[in-house]
Parts: sequence; structure tokens; C-alpha cells
Amino acid sequence: MDFRDLRYFEVIAEEGHVGRAAERLYKTQPALTKCVDRLEDELGAPLFERVGRGIRLTAVGQALLNRARRIGLMMDETAREIGDYANGREGNIRLGCVPTLAEHILPGICEQLLAEAQKVTIDLKVSMNDALLAGLKAGELDIVLGPMIQSDDVFHTEEIMQDEMVVMASASHPIFKQKIRLRTLLEHQWVLPATSVLSRQWLDNVFDRHHLARPSVQITPTVLNMIMPLIERSNLLGFASRLNLGAGRGKLREVPLKETIMLRRMGLTYRRDMYLSPAAQRLIGIIRRQTGAPTD
Repeated sequence: MDFRDLRYFEVIAEEGHVGRAAERLYKTQPALTKCVDRLEDELGAPLFERVGRGIRLTAVGQALLNRARRIGLMMDETAREIGDYANGREGNIRLGCVPTLAEHILPGICEQLLAEAQKVTIDLKVSMNDALLAGLKAGELDIVLGPMIQSDDVFHTEEIMQDEMVVMASASHPIFKQKIRLRTLLEHQWVLPATSVLSRQWLDNVFDRHHLARPSVQITPTVLNMIMPLIERSNLLGFASRLNLGAGRGKLREVPLKETIMLRRMGLTYRRDMYLSPAAQRLIGIIRRQTGAPTD
């Protein structure tokens, strides 16, 4: 079974159309059709079935696609590992980090890493946790720093610190002249991340459990670190880490309410089957030391 055939098959499966796959791969349609024919002859079963003007995977095709993706990741990781050793590099790290940790925790960690490994290179992606985990699952990231997830056969997760999310407002917000209850929060507009973000889901569930309407969101930023400046310069309420209150943001103030205090376990996550460069392994050690997390 030719590895290039598997690569081409993966693109055909993603596009659901041989013509679009040919455009994406800069190949001719007959060449891709022959690729599918070779794989089907090898496996003795059809990989696609026609549906309308396109095609879709058969059960055999779906099984092969899952395997092809795993093989592709393995080949990419092998190339990176051999490259690190052959070229004498200390390695490259593809690091994903949620904005809160990127702002308050990551600078000190990077300072220590660069002091110990001056030749290391870092590709840093700062985003919401759902986007980071998708990148990790796709093999685009090596390590993610963000809210804990459940460890399983694919992901290894370990706790590195605990954080609290609280409702915040500008220090001059009129809410501080009111008696603050859960219902009081619904009298004001909010700035919150998308509903796919765990902290937003948790906050919405608080109001659901009390049989109240959910917060009225006026601004939904895709970049989480935009929330703090928006809260400071408006009468919008927000939900963010307490780390922001102790980081020189004097214009921010916590809206005290025990029902809306969310404990977050922050973790370090990586794929169990993924190659970690020497630099990535060094980074993990530094994170454990600086956060007081237990070592393996």
C-alpha cells in the first residue's frame, strides 16, 4: 500500500469530491481515480459510494481514513524526530496556551526555558481551549496549557495549578451601588466568549440551575484577552480569572457573589502517541517546577 495513495485518499475523503480533491492536490482526476482503484484492489472492498453529485465513505473507507490519519501523524512525527537528532537541534515546540496563562504564567516559563536551551524554537498559539484541543487532536500542537480535560487513551493531562473565575466589572460600574444577587447580574449587559468555551457554559449553567434567564451578551470576542479592556472601559460585566485583579488592572473590581465563583483546574495536556522533542520535554519539566506540579 503506497503512502502517497493514503495521503491522496485522505484529501478525497475530506472533500467528498474527486474534482475538488484534484484541484487541492494539483493532480488530475484520472490520477486520483487510479489511486482509489489501487487501494480498493488492495483491500478487496469499495471505499466510496456515490451520493448526488459527490461521494461518501463506506464503512471500510471510514476505517481506512482513521488509520490513514494515524499513519500520517506518525510519519510527520518521525520526520521531526529524525530532523532534530540529525541536525543537532534542541528541538521545536508547538505550544498552545489559553490567554490567561499566556499573559500571567507563560512569560516566566519561557524565560527559564530560553535560559536553559538557547537554540529552542517555539511556535505559540494563543486561543480558546476548544480551539487548542482541536489543534492537539489534529497533531498541529505538541502541548496545550489550559483547563483540565479528562485523561484517556489519547490524551495525558496533569494539573499544574488552580485558578478561580469570577464576575468582574469596572470599578465605577453602577452595579456596586446595588444589592448584588444573581438576578442583579441580569439587569446589565455582558461581554463573554462563545458558548463553546467551558467557562461560558459553566456560567450559563449557574443561571439555568436557578431557573433564571441567561446573561444578555452584547459583545462576544474571539480573542479572550480583549475582554479585560472592554470591561474596564464600559459598563459591561465579564467573567474572567482572578489573576487579572492582581496584575495591575486597578480599574477592575470583582462582583462578589459565591454562586458565580468557578474553580478551574489548569492543566498541561499532550497526546500519548506524539513525539515530544527534547525541548518539549524540557519545557514540561520547567512547567512542573515553576507551578509546583508533581513530576512523573
